[in-house]
Amino acid sequence: MIKFTILLVKRKGLSHEDYVLYHKNNHASLFTSLPEVQQYVRRYVQCYSFQVTMPGLPPPIYDGITELWFDTVEDIAKVFTAESYMSTIRPDEEKFLDLHACSFLVSTENVVI
Repeated sequence: MIKFTILLVKRKGLSHEDYVLYHKNNHASLFTSLPEVQQYVRRYVQCYSFQVTMPGLPPPIYDGITELWFDTVEDIAKVFTAESYMSTIRPDEEKFLDLHACSFLVSTENVVI
C-alpha cells in the first residue's frame, strides 16, 4: 500500500479552529464525492496539530496532515490530475490552505510498534 501524506499549512488570516472546521465539515465531503477518489483512495485520514510548543524544539510549521492510501503511485496521479479534482477541489483548497507552503511525501509504512 502506498501512503500519500500532505503536510498542510492553513491560509493566513484563518484561525486554527476555523481551518479545522472547514477541513472536516466542508472539504472532506467534497473530496470524497469525486468518482476518482471513490475508485482509487483506499483510506483517508485527517490529522490536526495541537497548538503547543515542545521544550528544545522549534515551533510547528504545519497545521495538519492529510493521509491517503493508494494501491499504486500511479493511482495518486489519477486522482490529483483528474479534471474533477482541478475544477472542484483545487479551488476549495485555496479557501483554507496556503498551497505554496504545503508539502507532501509518498511513502510506504514500516510499522514498528
